[in-house]
Amino acid sequence: MDVAGRAFESNAVGTSWLGGKRRSPLQTLYNLDQGPRSALAEVHRQRRELLHRACSRHTRRQRLLRPEDLRHVLVDDARGLLYCYVPKVACTNWKRVLLALNGRGSGDPPSRARRQDAPGRLPSLADFSPAEVNRRLRTYLAFLFVREPFERLASAYRNKLQRPWGAAFQRRFGTDIVRRLRPHPSPDALARGHDVRFAEFLAYLLDPRTRRDGPLNEHWERAHALCHPCRLRYDVVGKFETLAEDAAFVLGLAGAPGLHFPEPPPGARAAARDRAERLFRDISPFYQRRLFGLYKMDFLLFNYSVPSYLRLR
Repeated sequence: MDVAGRAFESNAVGTSWLGGKRRSPLQTLYNLDQGPRSALAEVHRQRRELLHRACSRHTRRQRLLRPEDLRHVLVDDARGLLYCYVPKVACTNWKRVLLALNGRGSGDPPSRARRQDAPGRLPSLADFSPAEVNRRLRTYLAFLFVREPFERLASAYRNKLQRPWGAAFQRRFGTDIVRRLRPHPSPDALARGHDVRFAEFLAYLLDPRTRRDGPLNEHWERAHALCHPCRLRYDVVGKFETLAEDAAFVLGLAGAPGLHFPEPPPGARAAARDRAERLFRDISPFYQRRLFGLYKMDFLLFNYSVPSYLRLR
């Protein structure tokens, strides 16, 4: 399936959406790009250009996408949206918002809706035929949200392997990590996997056996490996660090500017940065360099600077 190209078609540019009720989000973005741009619209234009240049510079010819590569791209046919979800980047709230846009949520505002983790309630591009996939890629607005890779990794460790509510992940992954990497594990740790240290988690990610077993779990898989931004053209690259502004931009394009996207509590982002710094401070430069190599493409493609706390040289 070759879906690298994205371009306006004549029937997509000049027509309205849903029988003339409103313009499509992609048309709205196109109109913004043709006229005087707001500061935020210019930020997103520059992000698109940076991603395109980084893809040209850092990627070689790639294999064609398979249907399973598209399972993270959720489809909103009513609004003309494609959203590639990256776990640990507000994806649960985006799923809530997309359901609310379609009247399929719980009836509560997105900020108070019950947890909506199951993407099965929203179709993905993997559910459609190649012709239907390509039609949506040509005419729908595609967006994703990304996050500084090491902060996302620290968040995944904390929520899935360190916190008590991560018991299912601890049994599934923690027990394997303990069995594989801890010299003399206790019977309790082997049974529960509840006390995995951050250094053990990183060693597991870097272990060649982990890659041989298959793709990384989506919560710590690289964003580019989930969303394929050099094979699928994304119109909006949102960032966790500017979540409120970027979410409002997408919702404005979708014709729902009054819908409020849930924001993290005050101070949450600074606390997440501090936690990541504390966790990585105790990791040797050798492992820091190897881990940066694993996540390097996310840093390059999404224009993230190397965290100042790393000792890569």
